[in-house]
Amino acid sequence: MNKKVTFSLLLALALAVPLFPGRALTADKPVVRFGVIPRYNPLVMYKRYQPIMDYLTAETPYRFELKISKDYPEAVRFLQQGVTQISSLGDVTFAEANINYQAIPILKPLNKDGTPFYRSAIIVRADSKLRDIRELRGKTMAFGSPHSTSSNLIPRYLLWDNGVGLRDLKSFVNLQHHDAVAKAILKGQYDAGAVKDVVAEKYKSHGLRILAWSAPIPSVPLVVRKDTPPGVIEALTSALLKLDRNNPKHQAIMKTWDDEFCYGFAPAVIDDYRGIFRMIREIPHGCGIGCHR
Repeated sequence: MNKKVTFSLLLALALAVPLFPGRALTADKPVVRFGVIPRYNPLVMYKRYQPIMDYLTAETPYRFELKISKDYPEAVRFLQQGVTQISSLGDVTFAEANINYQAIPILKPLNKDGTPFYRSAIIVRADSKLRDIRELRGKTMAFGSPHSTSSNLIPRYLLWDNGVGLRDLKSFVNLQHHDAVAKAILKGQYDAGAVKDVVAEKYKSHGLRILAWSAPIPSVPLVVRKDTPPGVIEALTSALLKLDRNNPKHQAIMKTWDDEFCYGFAPAVIDDYRGIFRMIREIPHGCGIGCHR
């Protein structure tokens, strides 16, 4: 069964089983479609993001529908074509959407420390002899999607900043998801891999070790089309900004949300992501796909 058919079947199964069967959707509310890049497989995506849609539907005059894309470029196309009005993109995919379609960042999630940043991690098996990122010369490495910030762009920058170019590696591959990278390293298929911090921490107890951390990266933005109605933006930002990670009632609301979204949000502006734009220009060959130049 090819990947396209598998994705469609998984997504159909996910959407056929509501997380909250007792909660009827408010049919008379205007629909707002909320896009998300494919950080995990469709079933996991639905489990982690549908509760956010339910919350927004309950707290705003709109009915929010989750729109999961099959890959990163499709998430950008959905926003550009108006299939979605709001989207959770990575920093790199946001850069592409901003440069090509003038997408605007409005919110960024907070981490468990209450700051709007995350990090990229270079991971190895716990029993690996590698102890320094510069020892990756001559080794094999797994990155995430070419459009990913934390599992492709930032790790490339981290390697480059430590004197290790892609040509210095024995070989490298790009896998579809962060989880796929972590599992490939655990299986010993590659010497090292690159994932976002929450995935690295998740798999530490399964036998992974963090070889190197990146500097803090601005949190992945929630972005809108430039013609998204102001009322939609105001309703969304109001509903999410009022959540306080220190409030027990709000903690209960967010506990089933994705790990990147369960600590609240802060306002976002384009200047927050200038550093990402600079990295894309500075690293040889940018993110490796040439779509941001």
